Amino acid sequence: MKSKIEPKPDITETLRMQHSPMFSKRLKRYLIVALVVILAVAVVIIWKMAGKTTASQYKTEQVQRGELTVIVTATGTLQPTNTISVGSELSGITKSVEVNYNDRVKIGQVLARLDTLKLEAQITQSKAVLESAKAKVLQTQATVSETQAKLGQFQKVRELSNGKVPSQSEMDAAEAAFERAKADAASSLATVTEAQATLQANETNLSKSVIRSPINGVVLTRSIEPGQTVAASFQAPVLFTLAKDLMQMELHVNVDEADVGKVQEGQKATFSVSAYPNRTFEARITQARYASTTTSGVVTYETVLKVNNTDLSLRPGMTATADITVKKVLNAILVPSAALRFSPPVQQEEKSSTGLVGSLLPRPPSGTQQPTTTNGKQQRVWILKNSQLSPVSITTGSTSGGLTEVLVGNLQPDMEVVVDVITGAK
Repeated sequence: MKSKIEPKPDITETLRMQHSPMFSKRLKRYLIVALVVILAVAVVIIWKMAGKTTASQYKTEQVQRGELTVIVTATGTLQPTNTISVGSELSGITKSVEVNYNDRVKIGQVLARLDTLKLEAQITQSKAVLESAKAKVLQTQATVSETQAKLGQFQKVRELSNGKVPSQSEMDAAEAAFERAKADAASSLATVTEAQATLQANETNLSKSVIRSPINGVVLTRSIEPGQTVAASFQAPVLFTLAKDLMQMELHVNVDEADVGKVQEGQKATFSVSAYPNRTFEARITQARYASTTTSGVVTYETVLKVNNTDLSLRPGMTATADITVKKVLNAILVPSAALRFSPPVQQEEKSSTGLVGSLLPRPPSGTQQPTTTNGKQQRVWILKNSQLSPVSITTGSTSGGLTEVLVGNLQPDMEVVVDVITGAK
């Protein structure tokens, strides 16, 4: 009996069916649809990106023409034009104090008095010593006369006796006695001079026990009370501080080293103090000192300004903030300083340079963006032309109060410069 064997499907026939024309058409159709979808998605993405870029809005400000005032700000303290410390060269007990704070004094006016009992006793003693010295002078002068007469008598006798009497030794003794008498007289005269000097010194000390004002001024401080002991050992203790004239004062400010090159004598300034927040005072620079002061690593230079204080509203020690006018520029083209700090978005620059196709290509890193500021004072600002950013190169000068002077550049008053981005692609 013969068995039936079913024939197996031919692999070659199967492969032929898969590569039939109908199958190839379907595959091509699927690929075309997929490619169209991909292109559509790409177009939508590019359109959105372009829409975001063109939707960027910028804040602008006008270019002005006007006056630019360059100001240097510094802080300092008010001081009298001339301050004198009055002390005492003598030690002793204070007998009386005859002035108080804020009192006006004149030259020679008594400020205080020290107890003078000890000084008066020393003067009395000095006078007694002087009288004793004068009496000693009379005594020595009498001795000189006596020895001189005796020596003259010996000389006369010697002449009459042809040198026989008195003997030579007696003549020598008489001459020596006369010389000693003259020396004693000279010494007594010197003692008188010394006694007179001592008396004069004690009288001077007595006069110094009365402390007087050396100037016309105002009493700022008083460091002594009646009954207090004044000890003047190595240096004179300060009892009073006097200001010569508070109607004319000085403002000492510390100018930063970055600004000191602009500050010069004769420049005007205005300042304010905390006591009068709504009032401005005028001043003028009288001295810009070369000596520097370093505080916490900051180098400053002291500058002195003259202040008129006729109404006595300002007081020594007040802290003041001064604005020194170092330069004025008239009829200048002024651009907002914020425009110099503005940098356009990277996408905006790339779009303006490469267009839509370039936005699809790989872009260089953002670090290759052109800087806003070049060498020295050569800078650039941005203006809008047809809603697109356009750079303008300028040369800047002085800066103050948020405005910068334009020395060279294609900018005119009332032109709008970009200072910031309001909205844009993120």
